[in-house]
Amino acid sequence: MRSIFGTSRLHGALMCGLLALGSAGGAIAADRTLTAQDYAQAERYMPYNTMPLVDHMVSTVHWLDGTHFWYVDHDASGDHYLRMDAATGKAESLLDQAKLAAALDKAGKHDIKADKLSISDYRVAADGRDEITIGGTHYLCNLKAAGECVDKATVVKTGKEPGVLSPDRKQEAFIRNWNLWVRDVATGKETQLTTDGVENFGYATDNAGWKHTDNAILEWSPDSKHIATFQQDQRKTGDMYLVVTKLGHPELQAWKYPLAGDKDVTMIERVIIDVPAHKVVRLKMPPDQHRSSLCDDVSCGEDGGWDDVKWAPDSKTLAFVSTSRDHKHETFRIADAANGNVRTVFHEDVATYYESGNGAVNWRYLPETNEAIWFSERNNWGNLYLYDLNNGQPKRAITTGEGNVTEVLKVDAKTRTVWFRGVGRTPGVNPYYQQFWKVSLDGGEPVLLTPEPADHTITLSDDGKYFVDSYSTTSKPTVTVLRDANDGRSVATVATADIKRLLATGWQPPEQIVVKARDGKTDLYGLMFKPTHFDPAKKYPIVDYVYPGPQTGSVRTFGFAPSEYDNQSLAELGFIVVAIDGMGTPWRSKAFHDAWFGSMGDNTLPDQVTAIKQLAQRYPWIDLDRVGIWGHSGGGNTTADAMFRYPDFFKVGWAESGNHDNREYEDDWGEKWQGLLVTNKDGTTNYDNQANQLLAKNLKGKLMLVHGSIDDNVPPYSTFLVVDALIKANKDFDMLILPNMHHGYAVDTPYVTRRRWDYFVQNLAGDTPPKEYALKPWPWR
Repeated sequence: MRSIFGTSRLHGALMCGLLALGSAGGAIAADRTLTAQDYAQAERYMPYNTMPLVDHMVSTVHWLDGTHFWYVDHDASGDHYLRMDAATGKAESLLDQAKLAAALDKAGKHDIKADKLSISDYRVAADGRDEITIGGTHYLCNLKAAGECVDKATVVKTGKEPGVLSPDRKQEAFIRNWNLWVRDVATGKETQLTTDGVENFGYATDNAGWKHTDNAILEWSPDSKHIATFQQDQRKTGDMYLVVTKLGHPELQAWKYPLAGDKDVTMIERVIIDVPAHKVVRLKMPPDQHRSSLCDDVSCGEDGGWDDVKWAPDSKTLAFVSTSRDHKHETFRIADAANGNVRTVFHEDVATYYESGNGAVNWRYLPETNEAIWFSERNNWGNLYLYDLNNGQPKRAITTGEGNVTEVLKVDAKTRTVWFRGVGRTPGVNPYYQQFWKVSLDGGEPVLLTPEPADHTITLSDDGKYFVDSYSTTSKPTVTVLRDANDGRSVATVATADIKRLLATGWQPPEQIVVKARDGKTDLYGLMFKPTHFDPAKKYPIVDYVYPGPQTGSVRTFGFAPSEYDNQSLAELGFIVVAIDGMGTPWRSKAFHDAWFGSMGDNTLPDQVTAIKQLAQRYPWIDLDRVGIWGHSGGGNTTADAMFRYPDFFKVGWAESGNHDNREYEDDWGEKWQGLLVTNKDGTTNYDNQANQLLAKNLKGKLMLVHGSIDDNVPPYSTFLVVDALIKANKDFDMLILPNMHHGYAVDTPYVTRRRWDYFVQNLAGDTPPKEYALKPWPWR
């Protein structure tokens, strides 16, 4: 499901295990016996082995101010922390790494090495010391003399609740006992802001069902004096239950988890808190849905925050967008921070679902000119429109034509300029390659600032004068340059990736492939992985790694990556592995994305089948009689669906943590992509077309079902529905239950990965795997 699958939450998982049940019908007669050396060769291409072999690949940087940024430059001798001056293009050491490592060791962090510091955040504190974050611990370090570091928590005594820092960095807001508090960063003094928060009706609480954390969801005003947040009402929301496996009495886990079709779901009451006055101003409007214009949570970004709320620069008003339960109706509103008055400005209604961008909420509030930038796919593509806030009417289209604005990175209200990432806007370029543009609010053609036909990752300076551009393709390693944001000219080269050490292992990049979709017209893009010992005279079974969408696809990136999960590793064992973004996935046109709205059982499978058939016609070394499929989360759903819906085509499937029926998953996911639940007079529903258990009787091939026993994203009951149906249909199948594992498999990941390799080797290739090969622990997890 969404994040479930996504970017983040989803794919980072390559999973875990313990309990195996059952065995399915006749395996192919073994042809060859693989050795531990064969598996070791496959393991050479796992991410933890390939990533360290890429030198000088800088994909992200961290701006310190308008003219300085820091980054990590890795080579064979380790990680080097550097700081570049954008004005001169000169780089120097960010800090003395050996001195820092020694100081951290004295401070009690004994597992640190100077060449592998793993710093996640760095800044200069107000007193001039270096403020460094490693592994979630914040250190204050004085490296000017002998070198000394102290854990910041031992200097300023505060509670342990995670806080949201104010813009002036003097306060942080946090949740305690369902109420919102602030603490003074310098002294640790804590002040309670609200007093009427109670269990399941608390302030700023972070609970989307599939996600439930202690983080506070809020937006500070620019002047650091007000907080926009909500009181989240879950008092009528249904509960989810899981049980931890242990000796003795089991431990029950329970939390609020609304399901699709529930009469009562989570609601929010919007408030603005005057921090100095400790005053709560409740917005004068009915309770709102716990929804987002972008994702299936009110907080979509990795850094938290409340995406659909934007403060005015003067902190007197804020704009926000309300999303209906079914995501078909969006309402743009403006609130007065002093009295809570709310004005509705305009609406957008759509037939399927509305999204405000890809990867980021793209609308902006421009109160100085009484305007707003609004994102819409009304012409079948994601474009930006300028609205008049006085009358709620559109003034003009800011961008037009084919291709999508994916992320607005900056708006300069004075020069009336917008900088944005976009895809599909340059003819002849892979439509998934992100490029960077600027455009005027007052009309005119957008200006392309990154002309290279490659995928571009952009990090814009705080003042918008410069940006760092890291660009690459699947076969061309990353080049990172500093550029002028006005015209895109190169100011300095930051780093150029060197893959000589990687190539020495025999590594080869995946091949980009293009096939036709189910309609015979639309181009589909994907990646194909072949063994490094590929022999065109042989016939190879093919494995389809799948993630169906709708919020992401099977291909993580069309930019450079030394490993795409374990796709190359699996190929090394004698397979052709493909990942293909079928219709129903994002980044293309609205029609492409909407291809199977309301029929989630589609799962891109018609595209996957026709694509594999086309590849088999194109390449005689693909064996169309031996087709396997696997995926995690949404891909686990798709895998089981494929084995049931196309039982004569897919012979072997490995389904991990699948949301096999979205009535058993959190409400926002299914209700966005499938629609609100409707039950007919005969008891059938509009969700029946996506329920895997209703098709389980069709199974013919070998199917492994995998799930973590305490998966709080996709609870294991979703897989149990399919298990129950298979048993009642007298079908053989395999199952692997991972005790005390969540949606990602953590320390069990190597075990599950090896078992998956074994499953395809034995049942699809007809070979014999080595006995209990042990993959290394995954240090990068």
